[in-house]
Amino acid sequence: MEITYSSYLRLNELFGIQSLLSEPNEHDEMLFIIIHQTYELWFKQILHEMDYMIKSLGLNNIYIAAKTLKRINTILKVIVHQIDILETMTPLDFLSFRDYLSSASGFQSYQFRELEFILGNKKSGILNSFSDMPEISDRLMKRYYYPTLWDVFLWYLSENSYEVPSYLLKRDVTQSYQPDEAVQDILINIYLKSPEIAHFCELLIDMDEGLQEWRYRHVKMVERTIGSKTGTGGSDGTVYLRKTLFQPAFPDLWIIRTRFENVNH
Repeated sequence: MEITYSSYLRLNELFGIQSLLSEPNEHDEMLFIIIHQTYELWFKQILHEMDYMIKSLGLNNIYIAAKTLKRINTILKVIVHQIDILETMTPLDFLSFRDYLSSASGFQSYQFRELEFILGNKKSGILNSFSDMPEISDRLMKRYYYPTLWDVFLWYLSENSYEVPSYLLKRDVTQSYQPDEAVQDILINIYLKSPEIAHFCELLIDMDEGLQEWRYRHVKMVERTIGSKTGTGGSDGTVYLRKTLFQPAFPDLWIIRTRFENVNH
C-alpha cells in the first residue's frame, strides 16, 4: 500500500477523536478539546526530548544536550501562546459545556506529572491518584525513582572534573533538592571559565522561566474563565494553581545571580 500524507499521519484516526459531549453540541467545546489534545501531544514531544537530553548528558555530549534543550524551550513558547487562543473563549462560552466535563480535570494529565517528576517536583501522593491505572502508574513510578534532570546534570559535572559533593551524587532523588553553596561555587566558576556549559545553564534558566510563565498564564486564564470557583474534578481551582507559581526547578542557578556582582572578571 502506498504511503500518503494522510496515511502516514493517520489523519482519519486523528480527526475522529474530537468527540463533543454537549447536547446539542456547543460550538466552543471543539476548541477546548483540540487545545488540550494539542497540549498532550506537545507534552509527549517534550518528554521525548527530555529523555534524549538526559541520555546525551549521560554520554557526556553537552552539545547535543544543549541543542535538544533549545528545542524544548521553543516548544514551551508555543504552548504559552496557545493560551491566547483558549482565551478567545469567554466564561459564558465555557459554561455552556463545562458540566459535561464531569470529573475530568487537567490535574489528571499524567504526562505533565511525568514532566514535573523529571524537574524534581516529586509528590508521592500523585502516584496514588493513578493507582487504578497500572500502565500509567508504572510510568510515573519509574519517573519518581529516576534521578531528576538536575541530578543528571550534577553527575555530568562530576564526570568532567568538577568537585560536586558526594552527598549530592548519592542523595535520595525522590526528595526535593535543596540549594547548595558548594554547587553554587562550581556554577560561578563555570560561568567564568566554561562557556559551553554556561550556555547550557542559561538554557536551563530559559526552560525554568518558560515553565513558570506557562503556569502564570494558565492561572490567569483559569481565573478569568471561572473566577474562584472549584475546578472540574473537585480541585481547588486557582487556589491550588497559585501555589505552584514561582517555584524554580533549578534554585542554584537563580541564587548565583546575586553573587555575580561580587565576582572579579
